[in-house]
Amino acid sequence: MSKPANKIRIGALQVTIWRNHGEKGIWYSVTSARGYKQGDDAWKETDSLGFDDLLTMGKLLDQAHTWIMHQQQADAKARKESVQAA
Repeated sequence: MSKPANKIRIGALQVTIWRNHGEKGIWYSVTSARGYKQGDDAWKETDSLGFDDLLTMGKLLDQAHTWIMHQQQADAKARKESVQAA
């Protein structure tokens, strides 16, 4: 499995940002998860959220959106510089 481009966490909630490459260039996708402890030591993750998780996850998704927007701008600048150098 490939390495995430970024992870953003608040408490038990986390979003993972993935950089994808394809014929049309680079695009980003996001997965969200809530960690919970099962038993004494085993940590698990779920994509199920409770009522109290919703606003916090919204904030995480907003932060992910901002991070991706900045990355897309950096990607475009790098592409432009690459074309100019060629």
